[in-house]
Amino acid sequence: MWAELLPVGRSAASGGYRRHAWDGADAECRAWFREQAESRGLAYELDRNGNQWAWLGDPEAGDAVVTGSHLDSVPDGGAYDGPLGVVSSFAALDELRSRGAEFRRPLAVVNFGDEEGARFGVACIGSRLSAGVLSREQAFELRDARGTRLPDAMEKAGYDPAAIGADTDRLGRVGAFVELHVEQGRYLTEDQPVGVAGAIWPHGRWRFDFHGEANHAGTTRIEDRRDPMLSYASTVLAARERARSAGALATFGKVAVEPNGTNAIASLVRGWLDSRAADEATLQRVVEEITAAAVEHGGRDGVRVELTRESFTPVVEFDQALRDRLARTLGGVPVLPTGAGHDAGILASAVPTAMLFVRNPTGVSHSPAEHAEEADCLAGVAALAHVLEDLACR
Repeated sequence: MWAELLPVGRSAASGGYRRHAWDGADAECRAWFREQAESRGLAYELDRNGNQWAWLGDPEAGDAVVTGSHLDSVPDGGAYDGPLGVVSSFAALDELRSRGAEFRRPLAVVNFGDEEGARFGVACIGSRLSAGVLSREQAFELRDARGTRLPDAMEKAGYDPAAIGADTDRLGRVGAFVELHVEQGRYLTEDQPVGVAGAIWPHGRWRFDFHGEANHAGTTRIEDRRDPMLSYASTVLAARERARSAGALATFGKVAVEPNGTNAIASLVRGWLDSRAADEATLQRVVEEITAAAVEHGGRDGVRVELTRESFTPVVEFDQALRDRLARTLGGVPVLPTGAGHDAGILASAVPTAMLFVRNPTGVSHSPAEHAEEADCLAGVAALAHVLEDLACR
C-alpha cells in the first residue's frame, strides 16, 4: 500500500507532495482508497461532504468504531502526515482478520477530505462540515488562490456541492474514532515508538492585509513611500517576539503581494498568521499583541492594516475515558500534548475521539524530510490493531 501511494502527487523538483483538495493527485488518492476498500470486500461510501468510508459490518447499526485520517498534503509536504494513518488503518484491519478476530461492533476506515486546508485556507474542511463547525454558507464562500470557489472545485471533480453540510445522523452512529498519526515533534523517546494524545492546543489562522501605495521602485523617494512590505516585515518579527515571550507559537508562512513586481513598490501585502498556544487566553493575547504591532508599524509607514480571522479551533481535550483505555490497552504508553490540528480534534465535539502517535526521529513535519522508521510504523499498526480489537471485538 505504501509503495503504491508514494509516487502520487510527488514533486520531482522538491521531493515533497502536492496533494490538494479536488485536484488530480487528490483524485488518484481517492481512487486508491476506494480500491483498497473494495479489494477487502468492505462497503464503500462517499458521504455528503466528500469524505470516504470503508465499512466492515452494518453502517446503520450504530456504536461503530472508526479509524483513519487523511490523504491530502500541505504544499511540498511529507509522505507520512495523514497517509500513515490511512494505510495503518487498513493494515490493522488486515491483521485482525488474519487472526480470525470476531467483530461485535461495525468498523470503518475513513479518509477525511481537505484536512490540511492547503487549497482553500481552512483546515479540516471535510470533518468541519460533517461536525457542523463549518456551515454550508461559509464553505461556499471559500476560494483558492486562483479564485476558484470550493463548490465549483467539487463539482468539477464530480461531486455534488449542493449536498454538503452537517452530517449528524452519520456521526451519531459512531461510538469512537481513533486516528493514528505520525508524531509532529520529538516527545517520544528511543524506547517508546507509540504514544497517545492528551490534548490539542487551541489554534487559528488570521489574514493580515497591509494596504499601501504602488509606485516606482527607482524613482520614488524613501520619504514619499507607503510601502506595505515594511509593515509586513516588522509584523513578522513582532510575531516571533510576542510568541516567544508567551511560550506560544506564531508563524507567517504564506504571503501574497500585489502587483508583485521586482521594480515596483507593493500596493498590497497579504500575510497569513498561524498561531497556537497552550490555552485560549494566551492565544488571544498573543494575536492581539501581534495585531497591535501591525497597526503601529502601519501607522509609521502610512499603511492601512485589516485583520480577518479565517479559522479558529478551541482547545481540544480528547475523551478522557477513551484516552485512558487506549493507554492501558497499550501497556501504559506516554500521553503527549500536541500543537497540531487534526480531524480527531474537530470530531471531538461530536463523538468520543482519541489519537495514537508514531515516533518521528527528527521531529520534522510538513516537509519532504518528514520520516518514520519502518519498524516504528509497524509498531503503530500493531498498536492500532490492539486498540481496535479491544474496542470492536470485546
